[in-house]
Amino acid sequence: MKHQFGAIAGFKVVDLSRVLAGPFCTQILGDHGADVIKVEPPSGDETRTWGPFAPDGSAYYSGINRNKQHTSIDLAKPEGRELLMRLLDGADVLIHNFKAGTLERWGIGYDDVLSKKFPRLIYCQITGFGEDGPLGGLPGYDSVMQAIAGCMSVNGSLDSGPLRVGMSIVDIGTGMNALAAILMAALERERSGLGQKLDICLYDCALTYLHPHAIGFLQAGHVPARSGNQHPSIAPYEEFQTKTGPLFVGVGNDRQFRVACDLLGRRGLAEDPRFATNAQRVKNRVALREILQGIFADCDGREVSERLLRKGVPASPILDVPEVLSAPHTAHRSMVLSDGNYKALGLPIKFSRTPGSLRSKPKPLGQDTRAVLRGAGLREEEINAVIAQRIAIESDSPETV
Repeated sequence: MKHQFGAIAGFKVVDLSRVLAGPFCTQILGDHGADVIKVEPPSGDETRTWGPFAPDGSAYYSGINRNKQHTSIDLAKPEGRELLMRLLDGADVLIHNFKAGTLERWGIGYDDVLSKKFPRLIYCQITGFGEDGPLGGLPGYDSVMQAIAGCMSVNGSLDSGPLRVGMSIVDIGTGMNALAAILMAALERERSGLGQKLDICLYDCALTYLHPHAIGFLQAGHVPARSGNQHPSIAPYEEFQTKTGPLFVGVGNDRQFRVACDLLGRRGLAEDPRFATNAQRVKNRVALREILQGIFADCDGREVSERLLRKGVPASPILDVPEVLSAPHTAHRSMVLSDGNYKALGLPIKFSRTPGSLRSKPKPLGQDTRAVLRGAGLREEEINAVIAQRIAIESDSPETV
């Protein structure tokens, strides 16, 4: 029997984070049953103003803020920080992405205050570069991190120059690191009874994306160069043009190469000493590419990719976003959620007994402020007072995110 509330039902998360890394992390927690309270400043998470815009508001914001209660508190005011303390009573996690030192300046730092007042609290801090060191405390955004951490230097072709990866991989990867850290800290707390501080930064995450380039330099002194759609260590592992459009083929080992050659009617290629092993194929990749491009040029890319794939050779036409979102396998994997006007990517983590689910859609700023403050134990007259003083913000727009 499947559990209807998710794997971490009852896990309370106070989310002060904005933009992408933190909200991406907490959405996954919310998808799987956590009670996530998103606390935004009175001006709102800045991504509420980022396009593209759907009828209900920012699609960007909507895509990473479901399954949360939405409130707004002015933490710059002492009274707002007092409300935060009320929310943290019984919380499992506090996550934020303020600049390093912000909570300390507000008098609510982890080491001096929160760890003592809430010893079981897991405190997850997401920053650009960490708290200290040559770049400690400085701000950082995804694209800048791709540049400073070397990611752009290995992305693109020799002709294109360094290129930014088209998705926010550093932010999303940092959100995944934060998610893993939170769950590991929760498991460790079962043994120790104590929470701890989690130091997660974009810079560290970006550096971890440099495999195998960094390890090749550290262990073999190899300075990586941009290789476009080719893999520096494997061949053929690249894009080819077919009569129906671009095709990507990823031959990861010698067996797959033999299978591909048989399927393409060119068994002799696998027996050619220049191409018999991956090391030889990498060495002679220019000649191999010329031969394979001549073969693929007359092929139906979609048809040959499916034949290769079903024979165990990874291959695919290069699909655009609308194509992949409407693909049959995307639907089969429930990777698009739809509820009225709300459409978003589905849940990539799937459980057999405790599946995640869409429990609530993204909401306007402050939509749940009264409910959240009631849950924190405030009386109705207290709630009215903090809203009147704009310490807490209540939504005046029931529809638009």
